[in-house]
Amino acid sequence: MPYPYVLLSAAVSLDGYLDDTAPERLLLSSPADFDRVDEVRASVDAILIGAGTIRADNPRLLVNSPERRAARVAEGRPPYPLKVTVSGSGELDPAANFWHTGGEKVVCTTDKGAERARALGIAADVVPLGPELDWRRLLEHMHDVRGVRRLMVEGGGTVHTQLLQQGLADELQLVVAPLFVGDPDAPRLFGPGGYQGGRLRLVETRRIEDVVLNRYQPTAPGAGPLAAAADRHWLALACELAAQCPPSRTAFSVGAVIVAADGTELARGHSREAGDPVVHAEEAALAKLDPADPRLPTATVYSSLEPCARRSSRPSPCARLILDAGVRRVVTAWREPDTFVTEADGTGLLTAAGVDVLVLAEFEARAKAPNRHLE
Repeated sequence: MPYPYVLLSAAVSLDGYLDDTAPERLLLSSPADFDRVDEVRASVDAILIGAGTIRADNPRLLVNSPERRAARVAEGRPPYPLKVTVSGSGELDPAANFWHTGGEKVVCTTDKGAERARALGIAADVVPLGPELDWRRLLEHMHDVRGVRRLMVEGGGTVHTQLLQQGLADELQLVVAPLFVGDPDAPRLFGPGGYQGGRLRLVETRRIEDVVLNRYQPTAPGAGPLAAAADRHWLALACELAAQCPPSRTAFSVGAVIVAADGTELARGHSREAGDPVVHAEEAALAKLDPADPRLPTATVYSSLEPCARRSSRPSPCARLILDAGVRRVVTAWREPDTFVTEADGTGLLTAAGVDVLVLAEFEARAKAPNRHLE
């Protein structure tokens, strides 16, 4: 299922704390960074925080700039993004600022939590997600029912940790303030378990007065049949590689990337690479690796087109090459049509051998773009 683009936003001290233990909230950002956050809020469709943040900070969570609100209205959007909170228990203060400022509000909770929130008279639309909180179901609801395409998450630490651990965060915007908290009882950015998804990719560093903004993207592929945010990044790259293929009237233009479980790119390739008129994308990428590479059994192959199950130009089709390499996970954008091979079914060959194959159909148009001349 397509999810919104999930952007995590947080500010921490040099030693990784979100706040101290004093009654008043510790202001970590600078005035210029608060304005940047306001700009980001104005750009998204919804802002989400955990119930703990409502209890601790009692935020209003608004777009403060009248000009930015006016720009949203001129674009046909409400002046304020949808405000969302997550609470397993449904124990929420009906008098909190969150409910009485800004535009529409939603509470995502459990079935029992929904009963409690409704009994409290919370001024919001209450959405039960089942017996337990389910982040994937929440994101599906945001995307499919609420029309949310960009979701900003402003905390707290438990929410950030869960979204990163489950591979559901597309981006982390982390502001580092030049001070130390040094209190082991103060809240930290990441809760128990931390983040085990490998190294993040640094995409931007920016100085804003006396704080520094670092923007990161996750790189680690998902596990098994569940898609992670990083899967979308790598599949998008595969589609970009397909656009580098020399055009052909007798073969598809395909791009492929092989990524280790920790998010390390192992190899990439594209159709007809290096002047070889018949080489396929997955074949080109796998040829750059030692067949005994111990990372291959836990790696993911990303291909803009389903790996082929039959071909005449080489002894082994790409699906067989993937199996021989020991790879157990493939992510693709587009099932192979009958243009050159009837009833092609690389997915069937792979899944019959126990490989997890994910088709992210939202990338199909990108994968087809370099092949429009074949239609």
